[in-house]
Amino acid sequence: MNFVTRCALTVLFAFSAVVLGDAARAADDISKVNGSVKVEPGQQVGDVSTVNGSVTIGAGARAGDVETVNGSLKIEDKAVVGSAETVNGSITVGVEAEVQKGVEAVNGSLTLRQGAKVAGGLENVNGSMLVEGARVDGGIETVNGDIRLATGSHVTGGIHVEEQKSSWWKSKDSRNPRITIEQGVTVEGPLHFERAVDLYVAPGVNLPPVAGVQPQRFTLQ
Repeated sequence: MNFVTRCALTVLFAFSAVVLGDAARAADDISKVNGSVKVEPGQQVGDVSTVNGSVTIGAGARAGDVETVNGSLKIEDKAVVGSAETVNGSITVGVEAEVQKGVEAVNGSLTLRQGAKVAGGLENVNGSMLVEGARVDGGIETVNGDIRLATGSHVTGGIHVEEQKSSWWKSKDSRNPRITIEQGVTVEGPLHFERAVDLYVAPGVNLPPVAGVQPQRFTLQ
């Protein structure tokens, strides 16, 4: 099941939970249609979802899967969640926070702060990605987004930039995505480019094999 389909099901689920009630839904799940959701620091809850609104998981809190359709997600420092997904909005994973599955957006930037861990992948269509000394174990995938891997970052599963296809989410920005890999970064797995990208690599970084379209390569100063 693709991400957009799952988001549509999230909308239907949230609406039924609010309007009709859902006796089977776990008591500690939080589900809304309109409005933002905040889980207080240190609190433990189940899945958290809204349709129109942002979600904040407070510092040191624990939650299951965290989802919204129109809104941003903020996973504060040392919080732990199952997954983090939005359609239109940014996602920020704080210092030493943990996502046990993946981080996904359609239109929105993705930011991982120092020491954050994502067990799954980091994925979007449009929007920049910043991995700031964090770890991603399921690879990075985008269509139009810039990717910056800052010093101390570790990515397993490689980097995949998909071909830009005609669709409702096609970006108006025709420039090449910029992939920046700074000193002290480890990337395990292939760099697979299905479209032209500008690849900026710091001296001394050992890159894995490059597949697909050969990038324009530059050296960071």
